Amino acid sequence: MPYKFILYGKSEGIAWITFNRPGKMNALCPEMLDEWRDALLAAEKDNEVGVVVVTGSGRAYCSGLDLKALEAEDLKDGAVGPAYDIPGRAVIDTMLNLSKVVIAMVNGVCATGGLETLLAFDLVVASESASFCDSHARWGVRPSWGMSQRLPRTVGLMRARELSFTARFFPASEALQMGLVNRVVPAEKLREETISLAKSILENSLESVAAIKSLYNRGILTTLKEGLRIEEESRFTITDTKLRLGEFLKRK
Repeated sequence: MPYKFILYGKSEGIAWITFNRPGKMNALCPEMLDEWRDALLAAEKDNEVGVVVVTGSGRAYCSGLDLKALEAEDLKDGAVGPAYDIPGRAVIDTMLNLSKVVIAMVNGVCATGGLETLLAFDLVVASESASFCDSHARWGVRPSWGMSQRLPRTVGLMRARELSFTARFFPASEALQMGLVNRVVPAEKLREETISLAKSILENSLESVAAIKSLYNRGILTTLKEGLRIEEESRFTITDTKLRLGEFLKRK
């Protein structure tokens, strides 16, 4: 389907989703969230796609919600309401349950709603010039897409508190140090590094990768004991084991 607020394409097994509101620093509106989810589902159904990469056009990755599109009275008690919450949570749930690896390629500012959704990605590659911020407190808004639960699980409770209470911007180098991103590279190498990472995944059994992703995402939500039970009892369809092991044994 044609999109108004994103760009979608694919190349060499990689689906590319690009936020395309550069004049608004790729701020999220409900329609953009719906388009993002639709593109994810299209990639899920496409047998030619093994990895999905999400990035932003212009100088920003995603500056958060388009608060200018909201009336002040709509933000009762700091809640953005169902018009944003329903599609925002739907995008996050879709990424978490997608069988394919979803990589964020963070090319610039990643703030608030951008950061909140970033926590649902499988992997994150950031430009050295990227910056991050949880600015909910700056605007008198409360998180409602999972920030309060996923950020401390990613960076630790004490650090998450500090980032959210101060609403400060922090650089990609600090994001790397705290485990929020996987790799930080010069801006001119961002796309190259992201493609290299995607291709290293595409070389493996994508059915096995999907199984591992599922086990990680389900297990992290529970106790070690329950996670081990989930791992033991889960069943997956992986059809290329014999072929891959056969090729390996031939080389021995």
